[in-house]
Amino acid sequence: MTLTELVVLLLLAGVVWFWFDSLKAREAGIEAARRACLREGVQFLDETVVGRGLRLARDERGHAVLRRAFEFEYSSSGDDRYPGAVVLEGREVVLVDVSAHRLARRAVVINLH
Repeated sequence: MTLTELVVLLLLAGVVWFWFDSLKAREAGIEAARRACLREGVQFLDETVVGRGLRLARDERGHAVLRRAFEFEYSSSGDDRYPGAVVLEGREVVLVDVSAHRLARRAVVINLH
């Protein structure tokens, strides 16, 4: 095996690892969003998350990990849609945000006519 073949093989292995790792992170994001929606008493729409960011970060122990951000939508009544977010560092969920529906309920509408 030549050096070129070895490098190509290592690059291919890295791409396959990244792909499988991304699938597992997405599954963890879906489960975190599902649990958060259940806890808040809202409906998790479309049963999926969409990747919105990827970067290197440091975890609590100082190790380099991939930080992935996902977005999803949920509904409090079935007639509305609110944005939610999940952030993972490695496979650990560090943030789930389902607060938009609470903020919308607090909004005050003033009729000026």
